[in-house]
Amino acid sequence: MMQHYVATKEEYKDCILFYRLGDFYEMFFEDAKTVSEELELTLTGKDCGLDERAPMCGIPYHAAEVYIGRLIEKGYKVAICEQVEDPKQAKGIVKREVIRVVTPGTTMNSQGLDEARNNYIMSVVCIDERFGVSAADISTGECLVTELDKESKLLDEISKFMPSEIICNQTFLVCGIDCEDLKTRLHICVNALEDWYFDDSKCEQVLKEHFKTLSLEGLGLMDYNCGLIASGALFQYLYSTQKSDMPQMTSITPYVTDKYMVIDSSSRRNLELVETMREKQRQGSLLWVLDKTKTAMGSRMLRSFVERPLIDMNEINARLTAVEELNQQAMIRDEIREYLRPVYDLERLISRISYQSANPRDLIAFKTSLEMLPYIKQLLNSFKGGMLGEIQEELDPLEDLYQLIDTSITEEPPLAMKEGGIIREGYDETIDKYRHAKQEGKQWISELETSEREKTGIRNLKIKYNKVFGYYLEVTNSFKDLVPDYYTRKQTLANAERYITPRLKELEDLILGAEDRLYALEYDRFCTIRDTVAGEVLRIQQTAKGIARLDVLASLSLVAGRNNFVRPKLNNHGILDIKGGRHPVVEKMIPNDMFIANDTYLDNQEHRLAVITGPNMAGKSTYMRQTALLVLMAQIGSFVPAREANIGVVDRIFTRVGASDDLASGQSTFMVEMTEVANILRNATPNSLLILDEIGRGTSTFDGLAIAWAVIEHVSDKKLLGAKTLFATHYHELTELEGKVPGVHNYCIAVKEKGDDIVFLRKIVAGGADKSYGIQVARLAGVPENVLSRARELVEQLITSDITATVRDMTGQKKSGPKKTSFDEVDMAQMSLFDTVQDDAIIQEIRNLDLTNLTPMDAMNTLYSIQNKIRNRW
Repeated sequence: MMQHYVATKEEYKDCILFYRLGDFYEMFFEDAKTVSEELELTLTGKDCGLDERAPMCGIPYHAAEVYIGRLIEKGYKVAICEQVEDPKQAKGIVKREVIRVVTPGTTMNSQGLDEARNNYIMSVVCIDERFGVSAADISTGECLVTELDKESKLLDEISKFMPSEIICNQTFLVCGIDCEDLKTRLHICVNALEDWYFDDSKCEQVLKEHFKTLSLEGLGLMDYNCGLIASGALFQYLYSTQKSDMPQMTSITPYVTDKYMVIDSSSRRNLELVETMREKQRQGSLLWVLDKTKTAMGSRMLRSFVERPLIDMNEINARLTAVEELNQQAMIRDEIREYLRPVYDLERLISRISYQSANPRDLIAFKTSLEMLPYIKQLLNSFKGGMLGEIQEELDPLEDLYQLIDTSITEEPPLAMKEGGIIREGYDETIDKYRHAKQEGKQWISELETSEREKTGIRNLKIKYNKVFGYYLEVTNSFKDLVPDYYTRKQTLANAERYITPRLKELEDLILGAEDRLYALEYDRFCTIRDTVAGEVLRIQQTAKGIARLDVLASLSLVAGRNNFVRPKLNNHGILDIKGGRHPVVEKMIPNDMFIANDTYLDNQEHRLAVITGPNMAGKSTYMRQTALLVLMAQIGSFVPAREANIGVVDRIFTRVGASDDLASGQSTFMVEMTEVANILRNATPNSLLILDEIGRGTSTFDGLAIAWAVIEHVSDKKLLGAKTLFATHYHELTELEGKVPGVHNYCIAVKEKGDDIVFLRKIVAGGADKSYGIQVARLAGVPENVLSRARELVEQLITSDITATVRDMTGQKKSGPKKTSFDEVDMAQMSLFDTVQDDAIIQEIRNLDLTNLTPMDAMNTLYSIQNKIRNRW
């Protein structure tokens, strides 16, 4: 047995091997040490012919899914080596084989999967500086494929799908993508496969055979050479790890990234689309506001809508029209939602059924879901045409499958599949015959027990059963003297004896034989029913997608009605005109409708860039994120929180909001900020929406101001970029750019002053703020008064430098186009700010000298000190 274990382990070196021994999965040697440490299990040993005992630990086989799930979460792969023959019939060692390899991207354990999100495995192949990408979720049967020409686009796709596992060719590891970052920061398991997985002809053959087609044209993959190889490698990997032909993978969908709005990982994080930045919680995210779905399928689809907003206006308007129709018939919508409530996760259920891992209770959950379909289809008759009409036509009520399960499986079957109690009375004559024999056998046992009590006079005699000894008569020690001669002792206990008689042995053989045959036949019939349902996987998956889409639209409709959202108008002219816009998340957090609505207007002409000034805590970031979220919501097909909205469709949303040190990679706050800015400036287009908050804040005042200034010039210049931009800053000097840099306009957050106190009005108004109110905000934060007082003194001194005048001079020199500021001018600006502070200190020191009492040596030392100060400041 140990020789077989070692040989099997050699074949699966990169996996932890779960080796079935009786009722346990055992691990040996290094695997045992690893599992013992990771799962906090007791490490024991086993004699196996070596000089020392082999390290060993084990887990009960019925609890394996829990332990496997914990190992998968830690990034391990687990190979399950199962007994594939009945130990009772085995001659010599029981035959064992690896029946499946579980990896982070291939786990099917319902307890280990988040029902509200897909679990993707992604195949990436790098060939001639192009990337083929195929992403699949085997728990739902979804498979997508595309091709990319840039590393940045690949990172965007990885950020979009957030796969738990990536398989790749060796070239990918050296293409410039930071695989260690994928592993450590994003917790993605990355595995390079052998070259034969990526053979062109083999990949093409695998896809043709799997999808039963003669050419790639039928799959739509003719223009995806790299994508084809990525997909073929993925399916070969799934075959080798799952030991299955993957019947749930019924389709493969090619797509182009240009179909969806691109949102990079930084912007996803900053906008808090599916989780909050700090706590990584769902509550407080946009998805939390929008997700009122009733099914797990709908929740996953809505998440994909949020992560992949559309660009095509026709598709967006189709969703918006469906939401509007549901709003207009709210009673029918609410009734549909009630029928959706009992619907289980059809996508993952049919995958488990196809995978032959579904138990009888899964089939009952499946039947309960199917029971709702005819009612939902009937309600959809109220909607003619459009997306809702399409769903109504595509929705298959699957009544034949409902009838099959309803007539064959009991309402409350056991969880175990091989212990009977699964098949309904009347479904199968042979099962009924064995079941009656089993039930009559119990009656025979009861009659024999009564007969033996009367015959022997042993009042407390009982006939019992266990799996080890079978049936036996149990007699307590107090009645042992009354036991007749034809009783044969079977077992002695502390207070009783157990016996067998010829008649009891005869009944045992009859009853247990019928029971074994009954259980085997019930399991066989169950497998046949399960396979029949699995044969209709295409119909079921189509219906599941229709139900998910209906659930999403009903959720968006409900949220729109409850929160007073309006249908946005869409345009391709680059106009962004929002009246009375509100932040969808913040307004839910603020009680009593206290959120202050604001307008936004941007276009591709005279209002390309808005410079927004105002104090911290006044609401600049909220306002800017609000604008981005409203655009995104419109492009997923959702109504938006506003009085009126006309949304110009954008191809990308970029945000640069806040930053923090990336200590792991040795990057400072400013480096992180500049990296994000560089990404935006290099990848944005004139059709993008940019949200830039406090550019240049992480460095010195003049470096930061110069960078912010240059960014504004670049972004607003139509020859360079010309993208719609909201630009928040504390550099009030930048307000001088209005009227001097084309397309730039000033806005600020209104503030009301009451002595040293300030009141944030949260209202965006035209014009620039005249100061930052930083000291007032510091006062609100509880900074000690002596620090505040000193800060006021320093502010008064700094104000006299009047850098604004310098900026006005510099912008006033513009003749045509953006002026390029020289280093000399920046140096002069820097001098103008700090001259006053440093000169005053030196002058004050000279003024305080007591010349009458100054010795020649003191005079020399003082002069030397002053000279050094002057030198150091230059």
